[in-house]
Amino acid sequence: MDLTRAELAVLNGEEGEGKQKAMELITALGKIYGAENLIDITSAHLSGASYKTIGDGGLKYLEDMVSGNAKVSVNSTLNPVGMDRTRWKEMHITEEFAEKQNRIIELYGKMGVKTTCSCTPYVGPNVPKFKDHVAWAESSALSFVNSFIGARTNREGGPGALAAAILGKTANYGLHLDENRKPTAVIDADIDGSIFSYSLLGQAVGMAIGSGVPYFRNIRPEVEEAKTLSAAMAASGSVALYHAEGVTPEAKNFDVSDLETIHIGKQELQNAYDKLNKTDDIQLIAIGCPHLTEKEMHQIASFLKGKEKRNKDIEIWFCTSAAIRDKCPDDVRIMERFGPVLADTCMVVAPIEGSFERTGTNSAKAGNYLPTLCSQKAMCRDISALMEMVM
Repeated sequence: MDLTRAELAVLNGEEGEGKQKAMELITALGKIYGAENLIDITSAHLSGASYKTIGDGGLKYLEDMVSGNAKVSVNSTLNPVGMDRTRWKEMHITEEFAEKQNRIIELYGKMGVKTTCSCTPYVGPNVPKFKDHVAWAESSALSFVNSFIGARTNREGGPGALAAAILGKTANYGLHLDENRKPTAVIDADIDGSIFSYSLLGQAVGMAIGSGVPYFRNIRPEVEEAKTLSAAMAASGSVALYHAEGVTPEAKNFDVSDLETIHIGKQELQNAYDKLNKTDDIQLIAIGCPHLTEKEMHQIASFLKGKEKRNKDIEIWFCTSAAIRDKCPDDVRIMERFGPVLADTCMVVAPIEGSFERTGTNSAKAGNYLPTLCSQKAMCRDISALMEMVM
């Protein structure tokens, strides 16, 4: 790789141990993926925030970075953690877990990371611009910013995104390059336009194309639909970028006349549904993966207004960011009659396997991860269908 004098100085430890470790990781990744040089980034979004996922080893790594005086140099935000910081007892979290989780958050804060702890930073404190180079590690968020906003990031790991945040640079390969942003297949989608249909669409497309770059026709996603679609494709496949005709900013740049067309209709959506549903009996309903937006909070509250929760055997969690929760006090009051509106966390990165075995969700992303990361039998249905189970 071609490094500037300033970059070589960092690699040689002339600006401290924290920056040196970061540069060693970024240059190693660059060499693996054939990057010719480093590029400046405008922001980072970091995963590896839950004690459940990083454990004591990750906690020690963060301690070492802080002791090496590592500081982020660009706008950097943090992914959901393993608990609501003020309501963790309601989530059946142990005191030991809570103490270590709070220490992780504290360490990120010492490095200058905004500890907003949300998987949807693009609706709040971290909104890249078109063609910005960034380093984002949350799979649904990076797909959203790559696609709906047109910023540029690879599917970063937690340590790589942190290293890039410290340096303000990342290796120039993959989706940072024009030639790797071209669509690989056209998706002819036939859906009803509901949020849940976008989740099933993403599940079906991820299953069909894996790590490809889909080009959608016949869909008109707005923010909520785009985040849902992004999350599902990233979990069922490893899609990090998509284009939607007439919607996403780069779609007009491509001639797709020679590409394979894949039709996603009733049968494909049913196959996706069947893949996600493995139980008819649940103990927990968890909504908000990715985190609920202000619009979704209003919609859920409107649906629940005037209704009563009659089935006390099923717990309900609503997950969003602290900022969105604070913006929606009237909605929160209605939703809290059914279950806690939790901030900073989600069911996937919380240690729910210690309390539950069967979980329902409206998210294909969660439907993929609940069995593997949380040892759950999962149910995946529209919010209204899930809520009808408790009313």
